[in-house]
Amino acid sequence: MKRIAILHGPNLDRLGKRQPEIYGRATLKDLEILIRTEAKKLGFTTTFFQSAHEGALVDKIHALTDRGIDAFVVNFGAYSHTSIALRDALAASDKPAIEVHISDIKKREKFRHTSMTAGACRAMICGKGFPGYVEALRKLKAL
Repeated sequence: MKRIAILHGPNLDRLGKRQPEIYGRATLKDLEILIRTEAKKLGFTTTFFQSAHEGALVDKIHALTDRGIDAFVVNFGAYSHTSIALRDALAASDKPAIEVHISDIKKREKFRHTSMTAGACRAMICGKGFPGYVEALRKLKAL
């Protein structure tokens, strides 16, 4: 059974409250239930981590890698557009990763159009809402 880590960055804990016109009314807990249900069907176990702190996310990538995690699904929020440290941590893990964005970053503010962290990932899925996470799991299953 593959072990998949789902990592969320800043403000993802505000899902359901933050800009519902963009992100909807479902919460991070709702998203975790969806992911856990789909992952189980695919034969995966999941672990979840959310932090508004870049260093905590880097430390978690390192710790999970050292514990033998098999793959990552990441949504680093705003850090996706700025963090070389998170990109390097994913690259150093040498584990497959899929980046997910709930909204379509190409249709948002110009500064969101580029993801620094996507280069360390096998694929980026954006603009598909919560179902984008299901797609990410299916992509990992196909690897």
